Amino acid sequence: MNSSKHAELANNAWSVADRLRGDYKQSDYGKVILPFTVLRRLECVLEPTRAKVTATAAQLVGQDLDEDRFLRKASGHSFYNKGSLTLKKIADDPLNAATNLQRYVAAFSENAREVMEKYEFNQQIRRLERANLLYQVISRFIDLDMHPEVVPNHNMGYIFEELIRRFAEQSNETAGEHFTPREVITLMVNLLVGPDADVLSLPGVVRTVLDPACGTGGMLSAAEDHITALNPGARVEVYGQELNPESWAICRSDLMIKGQDPDHIAFGNSFTDDGHEHEKFDYLLANPPFGVEWKKVKEKVEREHGSLGDAGRFGAGLPRINDGSLLFLQHMLSKMKPVDANGGGGSRVAIVFNGSPLFTGAAESGESNIRRWILRNDWLEAVVALPDQLFYNTGISTYFWILTNRKSAAHKGKVVLLDAREHWVKMRRSLGDKRKQMSEAQIREITRLYGEALQVADDPEHPLHGKVKVFRNEDFGYQRITVERPLKLRFEVTEETPATLAEAKPVQRLAYAEEFVDALRPLVGRSWPTRSEMLVALKDAVVAAGLAWPGGAAFAKVMRDLIGVRDADGEVQTVKGAPEPDTELRDYENVPLGEDVEEYLRREVLPHVPDAWIDHGKTKTGYEIPFTRHFYVYQPPRPLAEIDAELKALEAEIQALLGKVAE
Repeated sequence: MNSSKHAELANNAWSVADRLRGDYKQSDYGKVILPFTVLRRLECVLEPTRAKVTATAAQLVGQDLDEDRFLRKASGHSFYNKGSLTLKKIADDPLNAATNLQRYVAAFSENAREVMEKYEFNQQIRRLERANLLYQVISRFIDLDMHPEVVPNHNMGYIFEELIRRFAEQSNETAGEHFTPREVITLMVNLLVGPDADVLSLPGVVRTVLDPACGTGGMLSAAEDHITALNPGARVEVYGQELNPESWAICRSDLMIKGQDPDHIAFGNSFTDDGHEHEKFDYLLANPPFGVEWKKVKEKVEREHGSLGDAGRFGAGLPRINDGSLLFLQHMLSKMKPVDANGGGGSRVAIVFNGSPLFTGAAESGESNIRRWILRNDWLEAVVALPDQLFYNTGISTYFWILTNRKSAAHKGKVVLLDAREHWVKMRRSLGDKRKQMSEAQIREITRLYGEALQVADDPEHPLHGKVKVFRNEDFGYQRITVERPLKLRFEVTEETPATLAEAKPVQRLAYAEEFVDALRPLVGRSWPTRSEMLVALKDAVVAAGLAWPGGAAFAKVMRDLIGVRDADGEVQTVKGAPEPDTELRDYENVPLGEDVEEYLRREVLPHVPDAWIDHGKTKTGYEIPFTRHFYVYQPPRPLAEIDAELKALEAEIQALLGKVAE
């Protein structure tokens, strides 16, 4: 079945939209067309064994047996329908179409019925009936021949994906939440699976693929297509999990239509209700939602982090509450297959992120610790920067992270940064925030560049040399040092000092607070170069007034802080003989990992501030991937003469236009 036949059958199914127009919004067409397409396909698939299933169901009545197991066996599939109704019979009784269609759906096996429930199919039946459209829609789908001998599973998958794409485009404003552009998926799968092309071409190969945020299943389908294109005899088992009911139903329908096991698509939140717990996979890929907070699952995630540590999924760290992207990545990495003693096994992972996970979080924050864990385990193979305005629901820049626990010998200890931000063409028509797309030629070029990245980075003559950079894992690490400078003070009593003293809590606690302040008023205008001289003068004034000087180092420090004034030429304050740091002059520096911090201080800091020192007790280790910094190219400002000439030309143009208006 060629692509024109795919399009023809998809067009015939989508033509139902003509009947829905007026009673349904465009963005709701898919809510009718997709479940009816699934229903018709399931009916065609089950038709050869329908009589056998019905007979088996009748024999099992009243018997204490596992009906589901026997009926699956009778149908020859992972689903069945034990009723006698068909869409043709339902259409033949238009007055009872709604009731009979509901009975028909209720007779399906639980896994198929659950899909229709997530489509809210009963609600659509009632809505179509009220609009007098139900009979017309049923009749239209009866005319579509979707029998497997006419439309094989693989081809049916293409047709259904085309319907999903149209639904996503019609749902312009929200499509990006559950639908990733096809060209993005294609490139992502190329980079994920491409390095394994030789292994995947072996006879009888079996591979498992997981998408823990699978949406409508586009990435799973693309991964399956890529592997089977390399080896038509390969067996690909796809797994997924999805939180949105409608997207889950679409994805599960896609598997049922293709003859895969729909039970592989779990429903629920991957963080709190892992549908594939303890399972490992060959390939993992995902496009999780960008910048979505995980407050709703905070309690369970923190409990797993605290109680299981490295034995759980989130042992490396927890990101800030307003972005759960790195939780998805940790979840995926926990499902990598281990590498055996001979280097076999292992997994490859690809995920789409915005820029935040590259650098958000200070040293030893949750995000930084997660990056450190990934890099120290040598799992990050590459980061690929994509063009902006590539997705339906956001115009921001996005990145692929490609990870694996079985790097090739050439890649060990290294990370590739690949800049594909200029590889795009303008779309004829925008879809939401999507104004750019990647052409097939550009996808091929990036795929080839990724495979040759190490060689291109070493070849300054290569035309794309500037688009690839290779770093050691440790190059992304840094030491966050705290640079201190001494607190220097001179001391003076100003006109404002008595009022400041009166408001100070330690002074207010004195039984003679008012008298204490009055005793110091005669000192207004006096100053002292040292702390000791200041304290002696204050004590003498208080005692001369017949009051007791409050003892203790704490009170003396309060007086120092109230009367002291920062002065670069002032007295250095000390604590236990060591200079006291001035918090207002405190600074922080990021020093590359492995560099001697004292040498860095001597070279970069002391020439400017000779009295600075490092507080080693506050040094922290952090990791970040400053992608844009590594690819920054300085653009000199335009010459002033050029700008001036342009302004004069604009002024002349404005004057000419004003002249025409005056005429």
